[in-house]
Amino acid sequence: MGWITTLITTLSGYLTPVFLVMSPVLSYSDQAYSMHRARSSAGFSLDIPLIMLVASLLRIFYYPGAKFDAALLFQSIVMVAMQVVLLKIALEHRPRAGDATAPFARVHETQRPFDFWQWKSPKTYWQCVLGLFVGLVVCELLLAPVPSVYQSYSSLIGVVGLSIEAMLPIPQILANARVGSCKGLRLSVLASWLMGDGMKIFWFFTSKTSIPWAFKVGGMFQATCDCMLGVQYLIYGDSEGASKPHASPERGLEMSPNAFTTASGLVNVPGRRTSTTEKTF
Repeated sequence: MGWITTLITTLSGYLTPVFLVMSPVLSYSDQAYSMHRARSSAGFSLDIPLIMLVASLLRIFYYPGAKFDAALLFQSIVMVAMQVVLLKIALEHRPRAGDATAPFARVHETQRPFDFWQWKSPKTYWQCVLGLFVGLVVCELLLAPVPSVYQSYSSLIGVVGLSIEAMLPIPQILANARVGSCKGLRLSVLASWLMGDGMKIFWFFTSKTSIPWAFKVGGMFQATCDCMLGVQYLIYGDSEGASKPHASPERGLEMSPNAFTTASGLVNVPGRRTSTTEKTF
């Protein structure tokens, strides 16, 4: 039995890093293509690119202080590139101003201070992303020469970035609970998420390279959330849900803010992931 464990560990050490690096493309490319083909980002939440860009940029700048496995660094870089593409497509094909399904102009959307991430001009979104990047670069240059301060700063941004990413499934779980349905969540996709969680956690705890505990805790939390989604799927299935017939289209969007309409007219709820894996590790 020992050789079987060794074989599994060896295969995991080679295959999991490749899967991690490619997961952003596998997860979000179908979503980006669907919006581009439909020429509409109606119902798609722009908070998804925001959350993933912030989390991934923080992880990238966490690397110099933590020196974790390079595969996790490359995955963060690929995620930033993928989310930039996703944000560009969503902004280019956003609905007309005043449309209730617009990601920045929903009827039930809470007004944010300074209209943060609800701006009308696409330029403001890119200025915000660039400002975050420049700010992180400045902090890196100023704090890196002071090891005692830099180590604490590096740990802080690492924990914050991983925490933001780990909590991303929670709105999906709450939305499913509100409508009493997992409609739009395919069983095959859910199975791939759970399989990916298993591969990731096994690699985290068996890899001979450096994997900070922040990654391990975040991975276990994500796996727990995916298990909760699995339980919801067993309870609700993919039916419309009891409250569906009584909900107006606007109310439906409010309860499932991350949903978007694909080119075929079906409603999909992206959350962190939308395609064959839609997994953000």
